[in-house]
Amino acid sequence: MNLPSVLLLIPAYNEEGRIGPTLRQYASYVRDHYAGRFEIVAVVNGCRDNTLGVVESVARDFSNIRWLVIPDRVGKGGALIEGLRLAPEADIIGYADADAATSPASLLELAARCRDYDCAVGSRRVPGAVIHQLQPSHRQLASKIFHFIVEFLFGMGIHDTQCGAKFLRQHMALKIQDRLLIADMAFDVNLLYAVKHAGGTMIEVPVDWTDHLGSTVRYFRTSLVMFLSVVRLRLVYSPFYSWLGPIRPLEAWIYKALRNPPPLAVPPPDRPATPTPPER
Repeated sequence: MNLPSVLLLIPAYNEEGRIGPTLRQYASYVRDHYAGRFEIVAVVNGCRDNTLGVVESVARDFSNIRWLVIPDRVGKGGALIEGLRLAPEADIIGYADADAATSPASLLELAARCRDYDCAVGSRRVPGAVIHQLQPSHRQLASKIFHFIVEFLFGMGIHDTQCGAKFLRQHMALKIQDRLLIADMAFDVNLLYAVKHAGGTMIEVPVDWTDHLGSTVRYFRTSLVMFLSVVRLRLVYSPFYSWLGPIRPLEAWIYKALRNPPPLAVPPPDRPATPTPPER
């Protein structure tokens, strides 16, 4: 049986200290444990350090590693929105964080579940998950509060929307491309609700996960932006969003003041997805 081709995106902003070991760990594991085509694409965006140089160095040792460079800082969501334009190149496309918090074995399991589901969601909060290193208590509290807000607004029944590991079948990635609007860390909620709204099937899959130090995230500011983004997303999928046109300049100003990339404009309902990969 021919195994499906897989493409893994890793968004990277100022990750010179962590991206190298992550790429080596993932690339070597899939080389030894996956007989099909499995490519890894580092989406390097707005970096002021040597992240790209590190990626290029590791890629000399692994033919299945390449990169996509975005000159501006576009946020995790912005990087993944651009990366997902590569969906025509693989049967299954997914993403993971640059700190290798999710084990490579769990990533292969997620990709395998896409044979039966449109979207496989890595989860730290379903039976079978193995947590080697917990997050600090303040992050756990913030995560619980955010989960309550997301479930109240969207009712998806997903226990862990923010685990940084998810995979999609190609057809679903193409189908939802023009509904991916959030450029910040709340992108995961955007993606999951877009899949649900498109009638896609999802499964939460337990992962082997370890919290790592060294994140560049500023948690208070990031939490505030994520809250604003999920409220905006709820409005986008409501009949009221068109009424808010006069205050949209204020929306852009708020994101700029919080030093985060603003969300993308909402496309017209009849605009088709544009799956053409960007030039590299």
